Amino acid sequence: MQFIKNGPDIPERLLQAHEDGRVILFCGAGISFPARLPGFKSLIKKLYAELSFAPNPVQQTAIKAGQYDTVISLLEGKSGITGGREKVRKVLESILTPNLSASSATATHEALLNLARLRDGRLRLITTNFDRLFEEVISKQNLNIERFEAPLLPVPKNKWDGLVYLHGLLAPPPSSISQLDRLVISSGDFGLAYLTERWAARFVSELFRNYTVCFVGYSINDPILRYMMDALAADQQLGESPPEMFAFGSYSKHQEKKCTNEWLAKNVTPILYREHNHHTYLHKTLIEWADIYRNGVSGKTQIISRHAIYSPLNSTVEDNFAGRVIWAISDKSGLPAKFFAELEQVPPLSWLEWMDKNLLNHNDLSRFKVTPNTLKDDALNFSILRRPSPYTDAPWMKLVNTGNENGKWDDVMTQIAHWLTRHLDDSNLILWVAKHGGQLHPQFARLIRNRLTELHQFIQQNNNAALNHIRTYSPSAIPRPVMRTLWNLVLSGRVSSNAYRSDSLYDWVRHYNSNGLTTTLRLEL
Repeated sequence: MQFIKNGPDIPERLLQAHEDGRVILFCGAGISFPARLPGFKSLIKKLYAELSFAPNPVQQTAIKAGQYDTVISLLEGKSGITGGREKVRKVLESILTPNLSASSATATHEALLNLARLRDGRLRLITTNFDRLFEEVISKQNLNIERFEAPLLPVPKNKWDGLVYLHGLLAPPPSSISQLDRLVISSGDFGLAYLTERWAARFVSELFRNYTVCFVGYSINDPILRYMMDALAADQQLGESPPEMFAFGSYSKHQEKKCTNEWLAKNVTPILYREHNHHTYLHKTLIEWADIYRNGVSGKTQIISRHAIYSPLNSTVEDNFAGRVIWAISDKSGLPAKFFAELEQVPPLSWLEWMDKNLLNHNDLSRFKVTPNTLKDDALNFSILRRPSPYTDAPWMKLVNTGNENGKWDDVMTQIAHWLTRHLDDSNLILWVAKHGGQLHPQFARLIRNRLTELHQFIQQNNNAALNHIRTYSPSAIPRPVMRTLWNLVLSGRVSSNAYRSDSLYDWVRHYNSNGLTTTLRLEL
């Protein structure tokens, strides 16, 4: 689902897992770009400039290969800069001082802290950055968040609550050399953390086993990802099967397919966005997502309020607002669906076609309180209007029944049905009913009967104020006599997939409009 125009299309299974508290956002250098902080490649370039040191041939080879952690080790080693590790670390501290006056310098960090907050108040967030931008937000907002700095890490299981600086955190300046020495940035540091002492590898392995991880702010060739993927590969060799992993990633023009394949080769599902203006689509998406998540149901009703009155046929790949509305409507509480159904200006019936599309699959079952089988069913496709039921709503399996045992509706389906009763004068709704078998669910039939009765009473009582209000905001709500007749036929069970096809029903209506209820038409009923 897209939260902004031209933004990345976030899989709804990831959104649902996040709503359920099963997603851990794993943050890299890209989240700090708005504060004018560099990525790993730019960091190396600035490091040489600040040190006034030209890379030797060996270092140049490592730079060209993108082995930036190795470059740091070479600089800090015997053949590197005079002053070695201490001097390099001091310069790194200077380079990683953020520009807090920059526009939206900490907006993304604030958004990530909001997204990392579970509904019960706990927080789970990981970053491999050393900068103090999260600390700026925490201090500014006076947040009570426990922080864990490498190598003293929590066990990433259910009781974990806090922000993890997996590779260390810069202390408030000036930092001591012992503090700077704990930062994991050189290949030697990574070797200790992931290969020799393995404290980082153990944390990452346990994390991947227990949560759905989503990487934010990493490039496809980031050395940090390489070490983590190596740790994961080692676990997979032992038969571990971690949950699906995701990563936000940018692509340049004509490179989307190539970029997708590169991420998939790492066993990571990419969430791609077009590279533009320092990853602005990523940052705006995170901010919008966080705003909607923080506001809960009201955040989803805001989506509906902005877009539902427009036809979904105007939705585009670049701005898939229809996908946003359908996602919001499907909230388990049914409250956004209720808001949709009761909008003063009724959403057009063209939303029905969109809701009827089989765009959902096995991964979406949990959104509707259905526990999926462990073995994925790739053949399963369904829509928001025709979908599996949780066991509490499904009819029982019996050898004998009364012939009238239907499953119960959830709140989402109930509200969609309420919305449809505001379109009883639209023949397309009748045709849709006929196309799908013509036999109404008892709850739907009751809602339509009640609505027809209510409208009839308004007409009998000459309640023009109520009728005019309905006509103003729901132009197709009050059925004409012919449509009332057709609805009565449907309610009486006279329209079914065996007796009617949608085209024959259409012809019946056309003849009725031309000639009235003739003997021939009566016989066709």
